[in-house]
Amino acid sequence: MASWFRRKKKELPEHLATGVWGERQAEAYLKGLGFRILGRRIRVGQKDELDLLARDGNCLVFIEVKTRRDESFGRAASAVDRDKRYRMSRAAVRYLKKLRRKPDFIRFDVVEVLGRRDAGVEDIRHIPNAFPLDSQFKLPW
Repeated sequence: MASWFRRKKKELPEHLATGVWGERQAEAYLKGLGFRILGRRIRVGQKDELDLLARDGNCLVFIEVKTRRDESFGRAASAVDRDKRYRMSRAAVRYLKKLRRKPDFIRFDVVEVLGRRDAGVEDIRHIPNAFPLDSQFKLPW
């Protein structure tokens, strides 16, 4: 008789597992650059998620990670379209409201991880200050 409390872990679908793998690679890369990682896959509200949250000196950095098998699947900057920038801005403002403390500076970065889980990382590209806060949102201070 199988126990209800000892269920096997569900394996993530391929695209989600690849995304988690890419986020781990990006995290290791950013740590090597001197970033301090504050959080991973942070849910803000029901619809928004921040891939990575980090501190770079006195700057709070909201990071979107894009994992691609190779460049034929598009570039990271093109994947962060207007809707994605809007959702990231909304998540950042909601996060800052919960933080209740004004950071010195904020910025939005994009990290592109090229490679596959089974073959490893081919390249990692970091785009600092990839886009500004969406103009529809105001910072809570």
